[in-house]
This record gives sequence, structure tokens and C-alpha cells, in this order.
Amino acid sequence: MTLIKSISGIRGTIGGKPSENLTPIDAVKFAAAYGSWLKNSRKGKKTTVVVGRDARISGHMIQQLVMNTLTGLGIDVIDLDLSTTPTVEVAVPMEKADGGIILTASHNPKQWNALKLLNEKGEFLSGDEGAEILEIAENADFSFAEVDDLGKVKRVEHYIDTHIEEVVMLPLVDAKKIAEAGFTVAVDGVNSTGGIAIPKLLKRLGVKVIELYCEPTGEFPHNPEPLKEHLSDICNVVKKQQADLGVVVDPDVDRLAFITEEGEMFGEEYTLVACADYVLSKTPGNTVSNLSSSRALKDITIKHGGSYEASAVGEVNVVELMKKNDAVIGGEGNGGIIYPELHYGRDSLVGVALFLTFLAEKKMKVSELRKTYPSYFMSKNKIELTPQLDVDKILQQVEQKYSGEQVSTVDGVKIDFPEHWVHLRKSNTEPIIRIYTEAKSQERADEVAQKMIGEIKEIANL
Repeated sequence: MTLIKSISGIRGTIGGKPSENLTPIDAVKFAAAYGSWLKNSRKGKKTTVVVGRDARISGHMIQQLVMNTLTGLGIDVIDLDLSTTPTVEVAVPMEKADGGIILTASHNPKQWNALKLLNEKGEFLSGDEGAEILEIAENADFSFAEVDDLGKVKRVEHYIDTHIEEVVMLPLVDAKKIAEAGFTVAVDGVNSTGGIAIPKLLKRLGVKVIELYCEPTGEFPHNPEPLKEHLSDICNVVKKQQADLGVVVDPDVDRLAFITEEGEMFGEEYTLVACADYVLSKTPGNTVSNLSSSRALKDITIKHGGSYEASAVGEVNVVELMKKNDAVIGGEGNGGIIYPELHYGRDSLVGVALFLTFLAEKKMKVSELRKTYPSYFMSKNKIELTPQLDVDKILQQVEQKYSGEQVSTVDGVKIDFPEHWVHLRKSNTEPIIRIYTEAKSQERADEVAQKMIGEIKEIANL
């Protein structure tokens, strides 16, 4: 496995050889590059970085390496230890820090870890900034501090609680209404930090909580990506315990999926749709999601009199377009809610609070709410890449083949047909081509996906 460097962070598997995996040497090198880049931009002023991590097994080791590297550069560190990605994003501006590092490989399995890098606003770095950091790492262009100028580490443990209070204080979150609804909610925290944050938030909102896999041991009990095929346990618990709904998050708590009271998936794509429906009903405006997200968000936005636009995949791209279009809510169809009223980052805590307020207001069951939305079905597939494959050439040939249709090349190739769409792109985080399709039935979405996979294999002679 090669070490993957992208706008989503520096990501790799633990162990193995330097530059091929995320080894201690690579963790130090990239932390030193980021710290040096920050110091250069501060022009000699004291620099502070917030560091937090999810609960994966390698987290403590990587965090110590990263924090010690930063202090070696003369940078002060605010150590949140076990935290969530959105919590670190909230903490950076609150601490008036110069940046932040989240140690998480998000939805990837336990052998993976990563350094996600933030700017002084607690937002992900731009592609250009990331390129500068990679160049510093490549050239080992570091200058470490002398002994009297070493940085200090300050442990701060209140930020999950602070983050929860910030969410509860949002004007569109009605804690009283949620408490009066008397919800019972089952939570799958995949034995990471969502198991700390989500039950705490729910209890603060007066909700009865059933906890499943909420011990932050880092031993993921199932594949940590919150997809239907990985979530049979929580679906069974919701039905058996007669909960009103289930809440599922990934290890760093920036992706959110709901389970209906019938033990069925609400649909990860519909997390953003439902939250946007609520937000737009109170504060009409524009929305943004990425090219791989459901058409349902566009439909809901138009219903509320707003305009919708799609960005390239990657949170930084969504945020950039949200700012440009003054979007009141946005995110990614993988269950990522970005609500600028609090911060520009995917935040499952915000999503849970908005969704429960909406549910309490509507006095509906989760399955009934789902039926109020246009029904689209998505098929998400991937083809493993080999080094000799020229992926760009493959995508160009697909683009040429479908040049008579509505085609976007903002990010890979997206082909919009009247009744369905197909989006092909290289992953930023894994050595694969992702093939997303959406249609008005699951059967049709799967059929379109398999047809496209066949065409790609034919082009690539696989």
C-alpha cells in the first residue's frame, strides 16, 4: 500500500516501510512539514496547534509522535486527546489557534490512520496549501527549535462538552421540543469517539439512549463505513428494543446515518436531505453538495425556493462552493452535514440535533418522514486499481463515448441522463475508481453500475 497524499490528508496503513505506509518516520515528517508551513506563515510569532484523535488503536502512538514533533519545532500544542473531527474544528477558532491536526482515517478499517490538517478557521486546507506542505516534507525543509524555545503541551478535556453546548444553543435546535417528544434512540459508535460524543449529546437533549459499540477501544466491531451491509446489529437492536430511531456514525464522527423505527436504513444520502428540508423551512436559501450526492437535495432546495449547485468531491471543495453561493446548509451525500451557523465542517452532532428537532416538530415516525422525499436509489461500487492502469485515459474514453449526454468533468466524469446519473472518479483516499450511480429504483441503479463496470473493464482490458 502506498502512502496516500491528498487534500483529504496524509493517509496510510500502520507498519511496513517508510514512504510506503504511515510509519512513525512518516508521521514525524508530515507533522514537521505542517508545523514548518504554519511557522513560516506566522513569521516568527508564537504558533499554537490543536491536536485530537479518534479511538483507533494506533492513535495514541501517532498522536505522541505528532505532538512531540510540533513541540520540537517550538509550537505549543493543545491536546484534546480522544475527540471528534468536528470537535477539533470547533476548538481551533475557540482557542485562537493557528491550526489543527485530527488523527483519524475516518471510515477506513483499523489498520489505517491519517493526519487531517486544518487552518486557523478550523477548516481543511486548500489544495495549494496542501501542495506547499508536501513540498516541505519532500525536501525535509525543517528547522527545529533550540532547547529554550521548545513548545509546550496543554491537555484540555472539555471540548466535546463545549461542542455539545454550541450545538444545543443553535437557534434551530429546540432541546425542549426534543425532550418533550420522549425519544428513545439506539447509537452505534463503532467503538470510537462517537460512542462518547453522541450519547452525551442525546442525554443533554433529554433523549433515552441505548448504547451499542460505544466503548472507545478502537476495536471496530464491523467495517466502520456506515453502509447498510455493515449495520445489521444496530438495525436489529432498534427493532428489538422498539427504539424510535438508530444513529450511526463513523470513527471520527463526521458521517451520520439514521435507522428507521422499523430497523431499515433511512438512507445515508437522505441524512443531508432531511436536515436541509428542516433548515430551508426556517431559513430559505441555497444548498451545495458534491457531484456524487443524490438529486433529492436539489429537488428539496427548489421546493423551498433556493438554488442548488454541485462541487467536486472533497469537503474543502464543498465548503468553497458553499461560501461562494452563500449556502445555508450543505455537505456530502455520505451523511456529512455542513451547517455554517456553527462551522464549515461535516458535523454529525449538528446533524443529530437538527434531525431530532425536525422529527419532534413534525410528530412523525422516521419511516413516515422518509416517505415524504423523492425516492432515488444509489449504487456505490469500486474497481481496484493496478499501477499500470492509465485511469485518466479510461475516463477520457468514457467521456467521449457519452459526449451526446450532459457530461461534467469538474471531478472525474459525471454523466447525467434524464432518469439516472453515473459518476466515475479516482478516490482521494484509496487506490480505486469509484462508480456511483443513481436511479429511481435500486434494480436500475445496480444495472447501470454493472453496465458501466463492464464498459470500464473492456476499455482497460481487465
